[in-house]
This record gives sequence, C-alpha cells and structure tokens, in this order.
Amino acid sequence: MQRIAIYPGSFDPVTNGHLDIIKRGLKLFDKIIVTILINPSKTSLFNITERVEMLENSLQHFSGIEIDTYNGLLVDYAVQKNATGILRGMRAVSDFEYEFQMALMNRKLNRNVQTVFLMTGLRWIFTSSSIIKEAARFGGKINGMVPPIVNKKLKEKFATSPDRR
Repeated sequence: MQRIAIYPGSFDPVTNGHLDIIKRGLKLFDKIIVTILINPSKTSLFNITERVEMLENSLQHFSGIEIDTYNGLLVDYAVQKNATGILRGMRAVSDFEYEFQMALMNRKLNRNVQTVFLMTGLRWIFTSSSIIKEAARFGGKINGMVPPIVNKKLKEKFATSPDRR
C-alpha cells in the first residue's frame, strides 16, 4: 500500500522552506500531494493558476509529487485521495498552538488520517511567505529564499507597485 500524505497550504508563494519540508517528507511518504487550500477569507497576492504554475516549476525535479487545489475539509480531501497523512511544517513555538489545534480537530473528524510535523530546517526558520512578500515589495533581495521562478514572479508583481520605494 502506498503511503500518501497531503501537504496543504496557501503557497502564496512557495518558499525554499516549503521545498525543504517536501524533500524531507518524501523520505517518509511514497507520494505527497501538495494542495493549495482555497480560503475565500484570505487575500492572496497570486491567483490559484499562478501558484500552481510556480509549484509545478519549483517541483519539476521531484518524483512522487502531485499538485492540486481543494476547497473544503482537509480530512475529507485526504480520504478522497487515499491519504493517511497530513504533512505540516513548523518553524517555531508560535506555530505550535495553531497546528496542534488543527491536528486535534482533524483527528476528531477522522482518526485514520494522522498529522506528521516536521521542524523546518534552521536555514529556513525565519522565512514565511508573508515575510518574503513584504521584503520583495520593498525591493529586498530574496533570491536564495525562494525558487527562481518565485523570485521572478515577485519582481514582476512589485515592479509597478505604488508601495515600492
């Protein structure tokens, strides 16, 4: 039986920290479905098509990966995909409370789907999509923190931004 995990997130945009979790997760699972969860209450910089494109480009050299989108309960999606795991990365203690609550709720909803936490590599502990977007908005050098395609797309997004100084 193939061990399948869902790696959910907004991936707005994908970072090298995300790629680190995926690479390490592939040592635990045969297949990881990187899933952009659609959250209508969240405002995103990149639309779904752009995020899928950046993920496809960034993950093209990985095997055992599928990219998808979903709008609904994560455990329901996991069942649809025959996944038994939810892969989550944690950067710091501040992530723990939220992630713990979500893991307990998902376990309550479906005891057959287990959440697996991986600590982010020290190299990526300070990075988040939000912080990277903020740095890019003001012209900060983010190469090395994001895949090359993401760096290019962020530069394009903010090239005409009125926030840029």
